[in-house]
Amino acid sequence: MIAKSGPLKGLNPTVAIWSKFIVFALVVFAAVWTETAGGVFQAIQDAILLALKWYYLAVVAGFLFFTIYLLFSRFGNIRLGDDHDRPEFSYFSWFSMLFGAGMGIGLVFWSIAEPIYHFQANPFIGEGTNIDPMSPDAAQTAMRLTFYHWGLHPWAIYVIVALTLSYFAYRRKLPLTIRSALYPLIGERIYGPIGHAADILAVFGTVFGVATSLGLGVQQIATGMYELTGMQFFVTQTDSGQAPSILAMMVLIAVISAIATLSVMSGVGKGVKILSELNLWLSIGILVFLFAFGPTRYILNSYIQNVGDYVGHVIPLSLWSNAHQDEGWQDGWTAFYWGWWIAWAPFVGMFIARISRGRTIREFILGVLLVPTVLAFIWLTIFGNTAIYLQLFENAGIVTAVNEDVTLALYSTLDALDLGFLTTIAATVVTLLIATYFITSSDSGTLVVNTLLSMGNPEPPMVHRVIWGLSEGAVAAVLLAAGGLSALQTASITAALPFSVIMIFMVIGLMRALREEVPGPGYAGRGRTVKGALKE
Repeated sequence: MIAKSGPLKGLNPTVAIWSKFIVFALVVFAAVWTETAGGVFQAIQDAILLALKWYYLAVVAGFLFFTIYLLFSRFGNIRLGDDHDRPEFSYFSWFSMLFGAGMGIGLVFWSIAEPIYHFQANPFIGEGTNIDPMSPDAAQTAMRLTFYHWGLHPWAIYVIVALTLSYFAYRRKLPLTIRSALYPLIGERIYGPIGHAADILAVFGTVFGVATSLGLGVQQIATGMYELTGMQFFVTQTDSGQAPSILAMMVLIAVISAIATLSVMSGVGKGVKILSELNLWLSIGILVFLFAFGPTRYILNSYIQNVGDYVGHVIPLSLWSNAHQDEGWQDGWTAFYWGWWIAWAPFVGMFIARISRGRTIREFILGVLLVPTVLAFIWLTIFGNTAIYLQLFENAGIVTAVNEDVTLALYSTLDALDLGFLTTIAATVVTLLIATYFITSSDSGTLVVNTLLSMGNPEPPMVHRVIWGLSEGAVAAVLLAAGGLSALQTASITAALPFSVIMIFMVIGLMRALREEVPGPGYAGRGRTVKGALKE
């Protein structure tokens, strides 16, 4: 199944050719027929969310409950690898890489914007409720919903994919690809069309997920560079104010893609690891800065209250469908988020699996589910509640800035602190942090794509790392210039529906394999035998 010679040497020709064809065709469609593509993909997404919102809510809640079950189950001591294997990376490096790939850049972008949006309007505030917009009660509701969208649920999605892939690749010696998770259900047919389709779908989600995030993220970097330097090169004047310059964003994409490609060429143990650790140190630095110079007492009080509020509402929220006043808010926020996390699951799950060999199932779940969630809650409280405090008690105008241009959310909050030269230093660090998070997203995405194309090779051919690394940047640049970026983002979300079905099969297959390895009372060992005996 792996080409031994020619331009596709080291890759699975079927998956490689079809992946390139689909990526090229969709880029052309979105770039040339931008309005039509946007309409088609948006109509598909709207139809999915309208008819199947209940499904997204139910399946993600199910993934979380299943993950918690595994954490406390008899399978917790099973090691992801041979019994003598030990982790390749330290806890700090491991947390740095999985957090950076999982949602680091999203948190930077939305940690202020989302709470401010919910502070103004959500289903629990406004007309017909006892909570007024932009009130203290509205602030608490805003943080509850933000915690909900960035807490346990997205990481449970990643756990399902990453744990399943790790188990079958390292414990059962199958290729580190999406298809291997289906082995308990379809056996050797994973090496046929069904397996090819699963891997191609994962490549699709990874390429366009990274490309759209790269394209959207450089808008914030361009805004940050303008705020720091005042250079008109980074912005364009429009009728409604200003917007990031296309030329500036093209330059930023080229630079970020080049650095990311160099990083992925050096491998996980070098470039990816070093940049991920840099991300975490920069993140800690900006968190300490805001904590020290922001409303410290308010942040501490808010964190305790936010966590308690989340714990008290997480189960009701998990099963909340807003059935009695379904005005579309949940479609545009919660259901959209669940689809986006599922669309990113092949990429993030594959990458986490790549760096998690040697850990036990219980250690893995604690590390992937709980640690990033706690870090996210700290981040959201320090950023989000600082912005809310400035708006609520000092009328700092952050709401106005967010409504005019979402990329200004972070910088308007730093400006409102009014710390003189320290504000400039913080803005510089934040802009660098955004860039490094995009680099790590891009290099880890490139590594995942090439691992899929090479049937699980942890060190895929160098030439293809370069090709796909530069291709992701090219896709983002072309779509950004043509205005088709949002269309491909919508298409990526649409791909979440079939992949969610694959994830359900992953859960079934994983449970079957775990029960065969560690039978419980009365288990007869029925069903398909998973390939490969455990190695001593």
